[in-house]
Amino acid sequence: MDKLWHTTSIYLYPSVHEYVSKLAEKMPGDLKVVYFVNSGSEANDLAMLMARLYTGANDIISLRNAYHGMSPWTMQLTAHSTWKYNVATGGVHQAKNPDPYRGEWGGKRCRDSPVQTTRSCECAEGQCLASEKYVEELEEVLRYSVPKGKVAGFFAESIQGVGGTVQFPKGYLKKAFELIRNYGGICISDEVQTGFGRTGEHYWGFQMHGVTPDIVTMAKGIGNGYPMAAVITTPKIAAVLSQAIHFNTFGGNPVASAIGSAVLDAIDEDNCQANSHNVGTYFLKKLEGLRNEFPNLIGDVRGKGLMIGMELVSDRNSRTPLGAQEFVNIWETCKDMGVLLGKGGFFGNVFRIKPPMCITKEDVDFATDVIRTAIKQNKDRNTP
Repeated sequence: MDKLWHTTSIYLYPSVHEYVSKLAEKMPGDLKVVYFVNSGSEANDLAMLMARLYTGANDIISLRNAYHGMSPWTMQLTAHSTWKYNVATGGVHQAKNPDPYRGEWGGKRCRDSPVQTTRSCECAEGQCLASEKYVEELEEVLRYSVPKGKVAGFFAESIQGVGGTVQFPKGYLKKAFELIRNYGGICISDEVQTGFGRTGEHYWGFQMHGVTPDIVTMAKGIGNGYPMAAVITTPKIAAVLSQAIHFNTFGGNPVASAIGSAVLDAIDEDNCQANSHNVGTYFLKKLEGLRNEFPNLIGDVRGKGLMIGMELVSDRNSRTPLGAQEFVNIWETCKDMGVLLGKGGFFGNVFRIKPPMCITKEDVDFATDVIRTAIKQNKDRNTP
């Protein structure tokens, strides 16, 4: 090899700085300082540290049903009991999840998606009453759970990933950010699953909510499978790390930087963001057709671009989750026929569909046909 493939950030190396410049150009506003790490958990861990140092407060808010990692600190942010170990934690509080399909409030006018929930809705066109109610619940947590009304930060995925591709009501995140900042906190967007054009209309998921966070964390798509991640923030917030020595052995190594830079180029050159929007919208509408075809099984279809969720239920009115064995039967049949789908949601009854951003409409047609066949085969098995 004629190029250096490993050196730590103690030493300057051109590819690291070239990559930082390209990545920072993708960010809005003053989000220009980049810290490289190796995983999403590590990125969120560092963001928690920055928030606490910058504000001088300890308490952090996340949302129920959220997933932000499995390190000792980020496990506190994650609000799925199925992902938690019985060890001492503290300083993180969860607010009610603003879920238009399964939550207390929400309905058919509340989501920014080509496909809406079938729940009834009192909202007028262009208005979302549910977001106001969920923000009130967030303020209840701030009033009663954080010391003297001071909070360090608020973490949110732009669309909840592990939780089952859950979208928030329109306007929720913007109002939540305003509220958190009024309480002295900073706002952290977890873009581990929604970043790099996957949601289609925007390069970053937070942009569809009309917000600019104070810290952004990213992983997964940043390296197209290579283990790397990053934290991006403002110079003012980044300055707090000068209080002590900060160092990461492998973060931003030359190989990772070359890969990350190539990924940015490929996304632009191959028009992956536009493809995510066009093919993703097509996919969502095809799945909406399946929901109409199987109304007693498919409770909800949701998402943006190529970040899609399809929730299976045994009763559409009560939204009772489909039993584990039936879900797995359909899931395994899809796999056997050549379509790999993710599995998520608290009850494990959601197909998490996040295919490569280069897929075609022909791929979507094939996947839709496979899902339809798998559902019919499962129905036949259960018919006496």
